[in-house]
Amino acid sequence: MKILITGSTGMVGRNIIENPYMGQQNLLCPSSTELNLLNADDIIGYMRRHKPDMVIHCAGKVGGIQANMQDMYSFFTLNALMGINLVKTAKEQGIPHFLNLSSSCTYPCAHENPLKEDHVLEGKLESTNEGYALAKLSVQKMCEYISRECPGFQYKTLIPCNLYGRWDKFDEKNSHMISGVIKKIHDALKTNVREVVIWGDGKARREFMYAGDLAVCAAQAVQHFETLPVLMNVGLGFDYTINEYYETINKVLGYNGAFIHDTSKPVGMKQKLLDITRQTQWGFKPETSLEAGIGQAYQFFLEHSHD
Repeated sequence: MKILITGSTGMVGRNIIENPYMGQQNLLCPSSTELNLLNADDIIGYMRRHKPDMVIHCAGKVGGIQANMQDMYSFFTLNALMGINLVKTAKEQGIPHFLNLSSSCTYPCAHENPLKEDHVLEGKLESTNEGYALAKLSVQKMCEYISRECPGFQYKTLIPCNLYGRWDKFDEKNSHMISGVIKKIHDALKTNVREVVIWGDGKARREFMYAGDLAVCAAQAVQHFETLPVLMNVGLGFDYTINEYYETINKVLGYNGAFIHDTSKPVGMKQKLLDITRQTQWGFKPETSLEAGIGQAYQFFLEHSHD
């Protein structure tokens, strides 16, 4: 199968490419210079030349809470334009299968957990990443409309929980939380700093899945696309507090310093736990434990760090 993967240099895209099953397919992995998703004409030309059988959309501007708050305009505009251009062009070029990667931030911030797929648009979004969430929602709904209204087209969306792992940026401002904390604690070890600051009281709960497990789910989706729900959460079904993530990273990295809580800093939603009923019924279960995943992520960081 000829599959176009956007965002092939990002964390999700790289993990999908590394998956053994996906490696057996004919993958199109253009860079942003080879395929500019902000330019609809560029997408049209690329699809006419390469004629993919399926698109897996992983591309996007991503970042942590600081980056989202400081540049909400770009997080909305770039992600919305990329996704809308791609979905619209894929449909117009007759590509029958489209797998869209969305985000759990598309769920209402104050909704009762666990969050079910039917809860989308049932409440206000979290203000710290509203722009990104609105962009992801727009693309997600486009795929739903096409699947419902256009016979012969199956445009489906996975909503992963928070992710970490190989190929993340490992930067406190622009990476996902776990990878950012790995970098923070690594730097504390290197410089012999005995205190690490945690934003907020550390009691907020988050569900983090190893990105390699999401890649397994994506590969399974490619193999069983007919049975994949149009909208499906992908997660663990359980969560931990921010403090517990710090403690586990401390254990894996061998750091024994103290935690200092800065309660003046924003923490986002108090909890964001996905309901995985559809995922379980469909037949997918993540296999990587938190300690094993952090260990693999840290090993990747050490191998690719320029410290």
